[in-house]
Amino acid sequence: MKVDVLCITAHPDDTEMSAGGTILSLIEQGKTVAAVDLTRGELGTRGTPEIRLQEAAAASEILGLAARENMGFRDGFFRNDEAHQMALIPVIRHFQPEIVLTNTLEDRHPDHGRAAELVYDACFYSGLRQIKTTGRDGQPQPEWRPKYVYNMIQDWSLKPTFVVDISTYWDQKRASVAAYKSQFYDPNSGEPESYISSKAFWEFLEARAEEYGHMIGAKYGEGFVSRRMLGVKDIFQLF
Repeated sequence: MKVDVLCITAHPDDTEMSAGGTILSLIEQGKTVAAVDLTRGELGTRGTPEIRLQEAAAASEILGLAARENMGFRDGFFRNDEAHQMALIPVIRHFQPEIVLTNTLEDRHPDHGRAAELVYDACFYSGLRQIKTTGRDGQPQPEWRPKYVYNMIQDWSLKPTFVVDISTYWDQKRASVAAYKSQFYDPNSGEPESYISSKAFWEFLEARAEEYGHMIGAKYGEGFVSRRMLGVKDIFQLF
């Protein structure tokens, strides 16, 4: 199953919070987008892994994802090592994305930076023909390396390499995040408070989107970081 863009992130809801609007924009342009969650978020303060999987399915429907999978890596304890890379490479080769969106390079949550390194390395090794993997059909997989790997900006404020205008998609992005009902603000919840469960966190998400939108003269934006220099052939395509 080939897709145009593959989002690979540490936890269910990372994708929605930091790239939901961009995904909606891509799909409206006719691109296919899939997501892979590395863990089930089992160390989360609220909810359960089973609930998170149900919420991820609901969020995927709101976004219009072509597919969503979960690697089942240990939340908090996965590593950027050979075993995890070799588990992820067949998934990258299965989806054959042109672009991969992944976690931020550095952040409050240590899983985010570690996931970014794991995904970056796995994408590189996925392009090496001497690394042999077997597809879901039992046949050898051809090598595949995405053209670009972009890092989302999450909790910590970083200077983006580029910003995507998501003004048209803000309400739908917000709905995709709100699909994780166990995790975010609910005044009627009896569960313990967490870093992301307060009303103030919702306000932060909107303020962040407004900040990045302001950078490009839009209402809302999502920022991304590229490790490599980006080039353009037509400067009139920039705005």
